Amino acid sequence: MKITLKDGSVKEYEQSMTILDIARDLSEGLARVACAGEINGEVVDLRTLVENDAEVQILTAKDPEGLSVLRHTASHVMAQAVKRLYPSAKLAIGPSIADGFYYDMDFETPLTNEDLEKIEGEMKKIIKEDLEIKRFTLPREEAIAYMKERQEPYKVELIQDLPEDAQISFYSQGEFTDLCAGPHLKSTKEVGKAFKLMNLAGAYWRGDEHNKMLTRLYATAFAKKDELESYITMMEEAKKRDHRKLGKELGLFMMHEAGPGFPFFLPKGMVLKNTLLEYWREIHKKAGYVEISTPIIMNRSLWENSGHWDHYKNNMYTTVIDDQDYCVKPMNCPGGILVYASEPRSYRDLPLRMGEIGLVHRHEKSGQLHGLMRVRCFNQDDAHVFMTPEQIKDEIKNVAKLIDEVYALFGFEYHVELSTRPEDSMGSDEDWEMATDALREALDELGRDYVINEGDGAFYGPKIDFHLVDCIGRTWQCGTIQLDFQMPQRFELEYIGADGEKHRPIMIHRVAFGSIERFIGILIEHFAGAFPTWLAPVQVRVLPISDKYLDYAQSVKEKLDEAGIRAELDVRSEKIGYKIREAQTSKIPYMLVVGQKEEEEGMVAVRSRFAGDEGAKTLDSFIEDIKKEIGAKENRSKTI
Repeated sequence: MKITLKDGSVKEYEQSMTILDIARDLSEGLARVACAGEINGEVVDLRTLVENDAEVQILTAKDPEGLSVLRHTASHVMAQAVKRLYPSAKLAIGPSIADGFYYDMDFETPLTNEDLEKIEGEMKKIIKEDLEIKRFTLPREEAIAYMKERQEPYKVELIQDLPEDAQISFYSQGEFTDLCAGPHLKSTKEVGKAFKLMNLAGAYWRGDEHNKMLTRLYATAFAKKDELESYITMMEEAKKRDHRKLGKELGLFMMHEAGPGFPFFLPKGMVLKNTLLEYWREIHKKAGYVEISTPIIMNRSLWENSGHWDHYKNNMYTTVIDDQDYCVKPMNCPGGILVYASEPRSYRDLPLRMGEIGLVHRHEKSGQLHGLMRVRCFNQDDAHVFMTPEQIKDEIKNVAKLIDEVYALFGFEYHVELSTRPEDSMGSDEDWEMATDALREALDELGRDYVINEGDGAFYGPKIDFHLVDCIGRTWQCGTIQLDFQMPQRFELEYIGADGEKHRPIMIHRVAFGSIERFIGILIEHFAGAFPTWLAPVQVRVLPISDKYLDYAQSVKEKLDEAGIRAELDVRSEKIGYKIREAQTSKIPYMLVVGQKEEEEGMVAVRSRFAGDEGAKTLDSFIEDIKKEIGAKENRSKTI
């Protein structure tokens, strides 16, 4: 039997071997830290037998799949601890997720955060007991009876959804058994000590708001304690940076029960938003885009033609006008297509790059709403590029460079994913292959590293997604480039080629910010509300030492206004130290302190968020310096 390992080397064995045996043959150290294996791409338990020639990988907690196995096993330990402490609790589902794991459960009496400590303590006991984790299967009907006997109605419902001829997989450890496909570690002891229960939340059974609300226990686990400590530190920092908290403190935006999921932007938030949009318009004009605006409401037949009605109707708001069905747009693309089709086009007009800051509405369940990150209406910086087949790669590369320019400005690092055809899609295999190859070749020619995300493309075409990394290590999917052969066909778009014949253009859908609202939320947390001077809603606050210098302070503010600098005047009868602390709390980049000496000499005493006391300057000198900083869109990142 030949085993091909991850590095391409081949090992030969005379008999069948388990994944764990193969790990031991390679290294005793590897066997000690192994979490699972992978056979021909499928993640399996370490005790799984390899019986034929295969590609095998040994997974540790350094591998995402291996860490996921550790966390999923931890979720079973948590469920076992809960059942020991609260025997009447009913188990629903408990998967591993990107930064940990959770388990949804139904409790007779609501849990509190104090209960989490008790559950953690019981988990430590279970881990110390070193219970062997065993897998077994039952036929579907026996599995249903088994879970009914254990009084687990949610598990029964899950099994009833499986095929009648299915063999149902279970995992047991000590007195605890759970319905689960696996894989898992070999024993509870291998979960280790680096885990923590994070918080409680509500979650509807199966994500359906018509079902019962369950309790979701969020937790995380790592292979090492220092990794857990780093994660907890990051989460504590994330709480300080929560855009909902800072948005309220800095007067940027608000939410109201009159419109759940529909954000209200306050005056300072509008300055921030409009500054972002001015930058967007600046770079898009330079890149050869024209700006359009399309209606928010259009008739249902348009959305049926585009394919959105079949693939997205559950997320769309609808209304009736003159006895006809209309839809509030969830995307901007059909409107952009109608603009393209509004007049004859020639190959000389292509590529045609059309941008739109379009207000879109999407139905999100109330439990999924989250500040500006998950809303029901938002502005999307859409652009649609119509082009000939020969122009595809160059246009994709141009968009990728533009997105790179945007993220570099804000100091974001990012990684790239190429997402391929999903199950729920439209179009021919040939079109999908051509589109996917074009995206892949463009990335290769740009020299960009990327990973393949199988089956996560849009329903009309493959896409490149840009996942940016903020300053505390969290990732956000914002920018995207989607290549579309389908909608130009469905809307019968045309251009006259150099040969005088009609041809069909190809279309790129792309965003750089994505949702403007969400991007603002990300920026608030990335900068902890301390925006670069060019982006700050208030760039300068003028602080008179006492009321005697209000007139001079007012003249300073007026000159700043004339220079196009966003300034405020603090007229309160408070001590100057208090005013400075208030300005620092408000994340104001610059404070200009004025008193008798400054008035007599026509100067300002400059304090900054970046360096503290920067000394006295003439007002003209300060204005010249700050205008250079704003014009260059500098990011003076050091804060005091």
